[in-house]
Amino acid sequence: MSRIVPYPLMMASLVVVWLALTSFSLGQLIVAVAVALVAGQGLAALHPAKPRLRRWELIPKLIGIVLYDIVRSNVAVVSIILGGPRRARRSGFVSIPLDLRDPTGLAVLSVIITSTPGTAWFDYNSARGMLLVHVFDLVDEEGWRDLIKNRYEHMLMEIFE
Repeated sequence: MSRIVPYPLMMASLVVVWLALTSFSLGQLIVAVAVALVAGQGLAALHPAKPRLRRWELIPKLIGIVLYDIVRSNVAVVSIILGGPRRARRSGFVSIPLDLRDPTGLAVLSVIITSTPGTAWFDYNSARGMLLVHVFDLVDEEGWRDLIKNRYEHMLMEIFE
């Protein structure tokens, strides 16, 4: 069974998302299951490394922090867009030295940064451990470094390393 369904949680999630994005019908369910089976086989062929979670109890706290930051960033971006040209905005890039080296932790950090409105993961130099983030309204570069290092990276290192 594990050869046919190598990643059951991922495949079930894919079916649920597929059905949520399309109209629920028997045909869509069949297509969703077929896509999930093919995706599961494709992922199994890549032989991804299993993530090691050191501290499971920090995951709900991290999710809460990320959801709070996403809501806060949505409000900030909407107020900037709807507020008009009240002040000059400056978009820019921030270089952030990272101590996090775990590939899964880095992937989670990239999802966090990219899913937060107003920021985008732009580049990561693994040899130097340097992350480049684009910020829509860059006011304080040092503040962004502190935010990512102390709020996200520190907790991700506790979870994954």
